[in-house]
Amino acid sequence: MPLSEDEQRILSEIEQQLYETDPALARDIADTTIYTHAYRNLKWAIFGFAVGVVALWFSLGTSYVLAFGCFIVMLLCALAIERSARKMGKAGLQQITSSMKAAGLRDAIGNANQRMRDRFKRDE
Repeated sequence: MPLSEDEQRILSEIEQQLYETDPALARDIADTTIYTHAYRNLKWAIFGFAVGVVALWFSLGTSYVLAFGCFIVMLLCALAIERSARKMGKAGLQQITSSMKAAGLRDAIGNANQRMRDRFKRDE
């Protein structure tokens, strides 16, 4: 059911006030999609899996118990990868890859660096 003209006007006023009062939040909301959270979890799970592989490689020579713990970490990360990939689905992966192609890798990395700098500046 479409919004009435009054509702659309009120919604646009709220949006404009948001942009005026907190532009960083408005930018974050505009950049965030439904798949952003699952994509972030997918990246961390892949990183954890890679760390688990390296830790398993080095711990096999010292302790089998520690190596088993690294294997459990790898298993949990693999399950997180599968869960995040299911949440994203084919449409989410296409949306993420198309936005990365459109923005370019340098812009994606630069944007992440700028967000981290902004975050640390807010804490100070």
